[in-house]
Amino acid sequence: MPPSIAIRFQNVRHQYGERTALVDFSLDVAAQEIFALLGPNGSGKTTLFRLLSTLIPIQQGSIEILGDRLPENLQQVRSKIGVVFQSPSLDKQLSVLENLQCQGELYGLHGKPLLTRINELLVQFGLADRQRERVDKLSGGLRRRVEIAKGLLHRPSLLILDEPSTGLDPLARAEMWNYLEQIRASEGTTVILTTHLLEEADKADRIAILHRGSLVALGTANELRATVAGDSIVIQTQDAIALAAAIQQRFNLAAEVIGRTVRLEQADGHRYVPQLIEAFPNQIDSITVGKPTLEDVFIDRTGDRFVSETIAAL
Repeated sequence: MPPSIAIRFQNVRHQYGERTALVDFSLDVAAQEIFALLGPNGSGKTTLFRLLSTLIPIQQGSIEILGDRLPENLQQVRSKIGVVFQSPSLDKQLSVLENLQCQGELYGLHGKPLLTRINELLVQFGLADRQRERVDKLSGGLRRRVEIAKGLLHRPSLLILDEPSTGLDPLARAEMWNYLEQIRASEGTTVILTTHLLEEADKADRIAILHRGSLVALGTANELRATVAGDSIVIQTQDAIALAAAIQQRFNLAAEVIGRTVRLEQADGHRYVPQLIEAFPNQIDSITVGKPTLEDVFIDRTGDRFVSETIAAL
C-alpha cells in the first residue's frame, strides 16, 4: 500500500446472522486526511468503526491500516491507532489528570515521558487549569476534549472517532473541529469519523456516504453537491403521488415522491415556484427551493430521505 494511503478497504463484507451490514465496501483514505463516514442509523458506519478499531474481526475482504493488514498484524495496528468512542469512556470519579495517567499506563508509558506528554495535551486542549477537577464536574464539551486527549496520548498516526459530536452544543462542536484540525497540522494525524450529522460531515476533507451497507457517494462536499443537477424544489402535500403525476403531465418535469413530499431538481428553481403554486394552489401545503445539500445528494443516490432508520445501528 502506498505511504500516502492511511486506510484501504477492499471488498469488505460483514453480516450479523441473516442481516448484511456491509456489502463489498472498498475505498482509500489518504494520510493526514480528515475523512467522514456519513449515513443514517443502519447504514453500516458503526460496523466500519468496529472493524477499524479492531473490536470485531473481518469476515470477508481486507483492511490495511498504515501499512499493516488486519487481522494478521493486529497488535501493530492497535499500537498505531487512537479510538474515541461515542459512549463516554472516562472514569467520572477520577480527575482529568488521573484519567490520562491510567490511559498512559495501559500503553506502557511511565514517569517523566508520560507526564511530559500529558502536559502537552493539557495545554493543547485548554485543560491545564482543569487537570485536578473530577470528570463528573466537567461540561460535555470539556469531557469530549479529555476523550480526544486520551485517544492521542500514545501519539497514534490514526485517530478514529465514533459520532464525536454526540451530546455537544454548537460551540463545543466547533471547538472539537478546531482541535481535530490542530492535531492534523501539528502531528500529521489522519482522522476518520462516523457521523449522521450532515453539517458535521460538511467540515471533512472528503465524505463517504453509506446506505444500507453500500458506498453510494464519495468525494468532497462541493464535489458531491455538484452532482445534483440544478436547485432542489421540495413540496409538502397531502397526496404526493397525485401531485407528482400532475406536475409531470403539466410541466413535463421529473418529480420524485418521498413520503408526503414531492422533490424536483431544476436549474433556476425559483422561477418554477410561482408557476407551481398557481397551477396547484389547493394541493401544495408548502414549497421551498434551495441550492443542493448533502441531503439532496443522499436522496439523489438512494431515493430515500436522510433520516435515522428504526432498525438497530449497524
